[in-house]
Amino acid sequence: MTHFLLLIIVSLLTCFGQVCQKQAVIYWQSGLPTKNSLVFKWLVIAIILLALAMLFWLKLLQILPLSIAYPMLSFNFVIVTLIGQFIYQEKISIKHWIGVFIIMLGIVLLNI
Repeated sequence: MTHFLLLIIVSLLTCFGQVCQKQAVIYWQSGLPTKNSLVFKWLVIAIILLALAMLFWLKLLQILPLSIAYPMLSFNFVIVTLIGQFIYQEKISIKHWIGVFIIMLGIVLLNI
């Protein structure tokens, strides 16, 4: 498995783990009678995804130096921003988008 594929897997698992945590918070605040079981379900899924992300991360660290691998996880900011806007209908400011663009530029520069 290439380091690029491992990096994508780690990023996606981490981001989806964070989304599951967000879902748990949404249900926690919902006041639904079934909220405890829904919160628990989302937190269990989050723990599983984040644990898998950690395992792939450890594999990635066997291939890449930490000083290269860790900054590459900045791609998570891009993914989470897109999820926030399109799934949770969060309003993203132009300043935030400029920051995301700068992060993407940094990732590109690291790969040159």
